[in-house]
Amino acid sequence: MQLVFATNNLNKLKEVQSLIPKHIKLLSLKDIGCFEDVPETQNTIKGNAIQKAEYIKTHYGYDCFADDTGLEVESLNNEPGVFSARYAGPQRNANDNMDLLLKNLAKKTNRNAQFKTVIALHLNNKLETFTGICKGEITQIKKGEKGFGYDPIFMPNGYTETFAEIDLNLKNKIGHRGNAVLKLVAFLNSL
Repeated sequence: MQLVFATNNLNKLKEVQSLIPKHIKLLSLKDIGCFEDVPETQNTIKGNAIQKAEYIKTHYGYDCFADDTGLEVESLNNEPGVFSARYAGPQRNANDNMDLLLKNLAKKTNRNAQFKTVIALHLNNKLETFTGICKGEITQIKKGEKGFGYDPIFMPNGYTETFAEIDLNLKNKIGHRGNAVLKLVAFLNSL
């Protein structure tokens, strides 16, 4: 089986490749010659994942899956949510995003948050979605060099280290994307 993972994010590709069974050949957007920005104009995480998967299927004809992930912070009415990648502006800079989030939380005592990933699979002209959630809290300062995005300020429940401090195998085991990918893999293995 061959599937396109509709992402240009090499960090996401690396995370997901480590979870997908070896009999499934994973192709990137670069592998299929897709160099344009795939639209993400929906107002929900699920909507964006579906939109991206449908775009690749319609324009390139490949069976594929796409994900969208957002960080939802309880005391900020679930912001940044669907706008997580561009929270601090269109430059999509992770440090700017984290700095703005920490500033917006400065006077808040409730730092509960969750990462949510939705994967949309377009396979054999059918659409399936899989959701993964990891609950935790936003730290006061950035800690760790691993990971990407908001990982240096997100500490999962039950742990004393941020996603940027733990290794990839543990992050995949407890994290939102790993959780959603495992549901995807279970579905693919059931076919």
